[in-house]
Amino acid sequence: MIKKLLDRIFKPKHAKSSHNQVAYASTPQNQPRRPTLRSKLDTKKPSHENADYINHGALSIAHKTHKIDRNLLSNAALKTTEGLHKAGFEAYIVGGAVRDLLLNRTPKDFDVATDATPEEVNRIFRRSRLIGKRFRLVHVLFGDETIEVSTFRGSHLEAEGDSKVTDSGRIIRDNVFGSIADDAVRRDFTANALYYNPASQEVLDFHHGYADIKAGVLRMIGKPETRYAEDPVRMLRAVRLSAKLGLKIEPNTQAPIAKMADLLQDVPPSRLFDEMLKLFLSGHAMESVTALREQHLHHGLLPMLDVVLEQPMGERFVMLALQNTDDRILSGKSANPSFLFATLLWHEMLTAWNGYKTEGHHAIPALHMAMTEVIATQAEKLAIHNRYTATMKEIWGLQPRFEQRAGKRPFGLLTHPRYRAGYDFLLLRCESGELPTELGEWWTAFADADGEARAAMLQADTAPKKRRKRNRKKVVALDDNSADAA
Repeated sequence: MIKKLLDRIFKPKHAKSSHNQVAYASTPQNQPRRPTLRSKLDTKKPSHENADYINHGALSIAHKTHKIDRNLLSNAALKTTEGLHKAGFEAYIVGGAVRDLLLNRTPKDFDVATDATPEEVNRIFRRSRLIGKRFRLVHVLFGDETIEVSTFRGSHLEAEGDSKVTDSGRIIRDNVFGSIADDAVRRDFTANALYYNPASQEVLDFHHGYADIKAGVLRMIGKPETRYAEDPVRMLRAVRLSAKLGLKIEPNTQAPIAKMADLLQDVPPSRLFDEMLKLFLSGHAMESVTALREQHLHHGLLPMLDVVLEQPMGERFVMLALQNTDDRILSGKSANPSFLFATLLWHEMLTAWNGYKTEGHHAIPALHMAMTEVIATQAEKLAIHNRYTATMKEIWGLQPRFEQRAGKRPFGLLTHPRYRAGYDFLLLRCESGELPTELGEWWTAFADADGEARAAMLQADTAPKKRRKRNRKKVVALDDNSADAA
């Protein structure tokens, strides 16, 4: 035992190759392919200076090569990895954060992968909570920042473990844990299978993701057909990441997308909505929609969005809305998902509205009937959250009111909580040619004018005035018996 302890302490580090400061670390022959998760209670792991522990058979990229600025990491991510290390567990910043840092982009959020089970992570961090059914995760909370911590995933094909796969191959539950190498295989693209250790400042690369990033290539890990069948959302993710990061989809990764697009119909609407929201709010929505059309993925994602994009006025309106959203996000401003989806579905709503009016319904009741129909149709494929649909209806409902420029109605509209969103929507309609530009200019001037100038801008009220109903007092006739009783 003493000899083993001395070997463990004084074991020399593996020599690194001088070429680009990277080296492949050999995996000991007696190491099992899928080691079971080790917990703090089982054994203490070797120190970070043990090369076998650090590299796991992956390509180890030193800080001198990757040059990730540690100062760009959030304090919450650093505290999370430090807390797990102190508890005796492995912990790495993974996925999109590492990819973005290598592309000289500021990560939007940070995810951590570890060999600790969700319950162990939950016990380490006081402010944390277990989430997820398809795969259990832990959210670790630091102030207003949340770090998502996942346990290394194993293969869902293992006989043991909590996993379930549909006949089409789609994974619907995979609470199966494994090693870091297993976890890397389970990730979608090589660019997302990078593991950064803030303590050693090394990046572990299991599938040549570092080289792909430098070459500007987005490549699927494993056989693309199998990976898309496991999770069809990966097709949308490929389009989104390609547009957002400027990476070219590798030919074998791209080839199956068009013929497998129908698999998206089996994806739960809530998951589809979340992925579409990321796509449209990426700051590169214009490129994303173009890529969706090229890959034949836009059909059915939003009800007849492909039909809208084929209409001259509809396409111009949608493209203006997407460009407006991109400009706001890239300039550091917030973008309202409700406004965006209101624009994407406007021409579907407009068609339904005109249809109800043609049937003889009054304008406003017809408008509300059209809203209900479009939202219901939409929910069958892409479930927009109720908090968004409520605002969408308000924005749509304000549009007829902007055409009323007489009396007290314009003053009332200026005080409406959704006036600004409705006004921006009106300007898009004017810019696309749906409405006269004069209408948008009038509202711009009316909002900027003072009290007297506003009153002078009002148009003559030619609408027929409604007759007020007189409240007639009911005359109670008393019969003789009632009178006598009185």
